[in-house]
Amino acid sequence: MEVLRDAAQMHRRASALRAEGRAIGFVPTMGYLHEGHLSLLRTARRENPILAVSIFVNPTQFDRQEDLESYPVDLEGDLAKAAAEGADLVFVPEQKSMYPDRYGTFVEVEGLTRRWEGTYRPGHFRGVTTIVAKLFHIVKPHRAYFGQKDYQQACVITRMVRDLDMDIEVVVLPTVREPDGLAMSSRNVHLTPGERRQAPVLYRALGWAADQVRRGERDAPGLAEGMRRMIQEGTTATIDYVAVCHPGSLEPLETVEGPAVALLAVRFSKVRLIDNLVIDRH
Repeated sequence: MEVLRDAAQMHRRASALRAEGRAIGFVPTMGYLHEGHLSLLRTARRENPILAVSIFVNPTQFDRQEDLESYPVDLEGDLAKAAAEGADLVFVPEQKSMYPDRYGTFVEVEGLTRRWEGTYRPGHFRGVTTIVAKLFHIVKPHRAYFGQKDYQQACVITRMVRDLDMDIEVVVLPTVREPDGLAMSSRNVHLTPGERRQAPVLYRALGWAADQVRRGERDAPGLAEGMRRMIQEGTTATIDYVAVCHPGSLEPLETVEGPAVALLAVRFSKVRLIDNLVIDRH
């Protein structure tokens, strides 16, 4: 496994591999790897001759400095996990390599970013799309792998790739969960023991909504209100949003006539959690 820290060096290495006709599967991460990340690595490893991983805590996607400063870091552990999963290349750039002095170019997807996370985390998606576009240019992957837990992010990146004619296949894989249903996240370590016991209510609320739709319920605002009540009654969290939306446009629905996605975000004392579930009437 090669660990590369310089963007130009990574670009040259990826270009050489592509010239040899070797497909690159890429998993971009901010580190502190958990089973959710590792499931992406395993799929990318199976589907591509070359597995590339990036580890970079991207400052431009944090709307609060304290969240950036508190983001968990374990580079040594991350490298060991990447090696165990068969990674060929791990790109670990310094911040100054990705954002040199007088940096002033950003990538922004309009429309999809105006609601939900875009409302509660101003500038977040601009930071995400900018760093992912830069990483795509540097690592030059044929396929890039993302988790469905960040549903809106996956939609935004897929749209960016389409709109900018990037020759990359975006692969979105199912959310990996703890045995009690909580979506795996690097931020879960900041939950207090009491909050950790409460947190599975989020997935139960999503599951309740999906079950109601299968039973014939079509009132999307009513479903959202039901999920909101479950979260309010079962946790001490503050709700940012709960919604039932069109799975492509992410616009809120009035009536569930076809596939939909339930989205939610809540804040516990030291951590903000997001989750989602794609809902089908059958």
